[in-house]
Amino acid sequence: MDFMERLCDAINAIPGNAETCKLGYLGVGESFVLYPLPGSRVTQEYMDGTSDQQLNYEIALKSKSQSKVNGTLWSVQTELEKLKVLTSDNRSFEFDELIITNKPFINQIDEQGWFVFLLNVQAKITVFKEEK
Repeated sequence: MDFMERLCDAINAIPGNAETCKLGYLGVGESFVLYPLPGSRVTQEYMDGTSDQQLNYEIALKSKSQSKVNGTLWSVQTELEKLKVLTSDNRSFEFDELIITNKPFINQIDEQGWFVFLLNVQAKITVFKEEK
């Protein structure tokens, strides 16, 4: 299933993003990432193997510029709230909606001057059974 990749593409298509979002976790330097969170679940299963799912994700941005981090994540949040269409490249899912579960918030400031802000979202999608 290519949902995470398509969500990352949607984030990168937002005009004015200072960084490119990647799949994975925060690195030691400046990072803009998307990764799954615990609590995702299947909400409905169908006889043909199709399932409706709620998937939890976090978008994290780490930088030494607090204004850049804050501004970028608020911009991403604003655009993701408007997201109505997200198309699978391999027809593995159908997008229903994206819910912002936590607005951007500061998670960490360390002694070296790094700021980490987070944005949490929940996706509702239908996942189709893989063809073998």
